[in-house]
Amino acid sequence: MFDFENLIVYEKAKQFNVDVLKLLNRISLEFYVKDQLGRASLSVMLNIAEGTGRLRSKDKRHFLVIS
Repeated sequence: MFDFENLIVYEKAKQFNVDVLKLLNRISLEFYVKDQLGRASLSVMLNIAEGTGRLRSKDKRHFLVIS
């Protein structure tokens, strides 16, 4: 298990991504809007994961602020 998988914020971001994808399957939007929203919700998780893998605290903070 990776360090980021133990973070509460990562679990919340993961659940947020699942919720967004479920919502997008139920509503009628243009494809590009659904695609953008889905990728944005996934990006939160990916930035948390990438930030925890950084060695310098300044780099970690940068990715966590982005997410």
